[in-house]
Amino acid sequence: MDSNLRNAYLDALGIDCWVSRDAPFEQEVASRPEIPVPMQVATPAVKIAAPVVTPATARTPLPAGIEWEPLRAAVAACTACALCQTRTQTVFGVGNRQAEWLVIGEAPGAEEDRQGEPFVGRAGQLLNSMLLAIGLPRETVFIANVLKCRPPGNRDPKPEEVSSCLPFLSAQIALLKPKIMLAVGRIAAQNLLATDAPLARLRGKVHRFGDANTPLVITYHPAYLLRTPADKRKAWEDLKFARATYQRVSAAEAAPEKK
Repeated sequence: MDSNLRNAYLDALGIDCWVSRDAPFEQEVASRPEIPVPMQVATPAVKIAAPVVTPATARTPLPAGIEWEPLRAAVAACTACALCQTRTQTVFGVGNRQAEWLVIGEAPGAEEDRQGEPFVGRAGQLLNSMLLAIGLPRETVFIANVLKCRPPGNRDPKPEEVSSCLPFLSAQIALLKPKIMLAVGRIAAQNLLATDAPLARLRGKVHRFGDANTPLVITYHPAYLLRTPADKRKAWEDLKFARATYQRVSAAEAAPEKK
């Protein structure tokens, strides 16, 4: 890889070890002898996991083929679960509606509930750096959560809340038609895949979501990485894996059809 391009990747992920909190993620990794960084970014092998069946229970009926603005209005008016009683506002999602990448988190936090936008604050800044590290400015992707309302005290989502909210996310996916989905955090991954498997078993594989069998890659939540910076090296491997998966999917779509 060209050294300037590699340095651009190294400058993109901000961390807080041996350098200031605004310094690059891989600059920290490179400064830590216990976490070696390869001189070249190798394309990781892609391991394909068996397709999984995602939850289909829906308590929020949506018209077939609903468009973006009616969908946003339906989210804002939703009272399908008790979270509508404690939210400040719904958090629909943000980003490029023609994006090929969909990033999915668990649920809004306190700041997201106030601002109405997913992944703001320190975790959002780290997510932005993580995406930029693989050449994806925030405005080029679409970012959403499994839940559109904040659970009180940032507790884990309840099954009935996920059941009520998942149709909204499924409608967003149908409109977006992403080439790849990146789930950040154990809760988002487990709810999307209808599994209780630990994050360690879900990482490093290409899962499939929904009727379109959209590739789904799992990594750590930025908030977790802020608390556990030692795992940022693993997160970087996940990001490279996701990028390689996306490149493989794009190349397959661009290849001429075999007769």
